[in-house]
Parts: sequence; structure tokens; C-alpha cells
Amino acid sequence: MASRSSGVDESRSVRFLGLLRTLLRHGVVFCVVGGVAAQLEGAPVLTLDLDVLYDKSVDNLGRLLAALRELKARYRDRAGRHVEPDMAKLETMRMHLLTTDLGALDVMAAIGDALTYQDLVDRTVEYQLAEARVLVLELRAVIETKEYADREKDRAVLPVLRQTLAMKARLSGQE
Repeated sequence: MASRSSGVDESRSVRFLGLLRTLLRHGVVFCVVGGVAAQLEGAPVLTLDLDVLYDKSVDNLGRLLAALRELKARYRDRAGRHVEPDMAKLETMRMHLLTTDLGALDVMAAIGDALTYQDLVDRTVEYQLAEARVLVLELRAVIETKEYADREKDRAVLPVLRQTLAMKARLSGQE
């Protein structure tokens, strides 16, 4: 696992940083995936939520639930119901699309082809974001998970992600 410094402007990403700080303060074991991971890896993409992949160990689920309670997390529900995450949901559901006091947070037990935190932790890079050190899924793995998801929004961003990966390879001499 390499270590990198982010060039992300904190003022533009305060809510993401606040979400990350809360997860870290509670000792949650996770890695950043999705659009924020792509941004940190240098891709010029827009994202409106923070996606994290969490370790499903029982101890970690307890810490995650405590962090989500502090954030006043609730499921995004088109019917307007107020449904909060609980231990049973975290243990059994794969995706948790949440809204919090700091913005949208998608908390996932698996991504892509049912890949878990344990499957992907070796494909992460450590970033220093202000005082927070976080694991971030490497760009090649982000691309693979978006290819597998094959949603319209993923297909739209894939050319940018691939081009960014190619540019990074050229700059590092790894073509």
C-alpha cells in the first residue's frame, strides 16, 4: 500500500472530510471507493456523495453504527419515511444509501462482483487528508467496479477514468 498526499481543496470537500473524520474517530475500518476515490486518484469527475466499503467484522459494525448515529444517518427514502440503520441492516444488506447531517453517505458491504473490504484492501492507497489518514481504492480497481456495475452513470464516467489512468501511467513511465 503506497502513501500519497491529496491536492483536494479542503473548503470544497469539508462535508466529505467531516464524514471521514467521524468514521475515523469511531475507529471504523473502511476504504473510500467510487467518485471520491476517483477524484483523489486524479480523475476530474464530480460526485455528490461519499462511498465507503466497510469491514463486516462484528466489532467494526458496532463502531460503524455508532458513527452513523452521531451523523444522524437515515436511509434516503422517496416516500419520506425516517428509517435509520441498525445492526441487523448492516449485517445483512449490501448497500446503505444514507443521508446525514453532513451530506450523502453510501456505506457498502460489497461492491462490483460481491467484492468485500477484505478482497480489496490490498488494492488501496493511503492518503493524508488534513489530519485524517484514509485508505482509498486505487483508480484501476475503481474502473473495474464501475465496469461491473454497468450503470448509465458509470458508463458515462468510464472514458474519463480510463484516460486519467493512462495519463498517470505515462507520467510514471509505466505504459
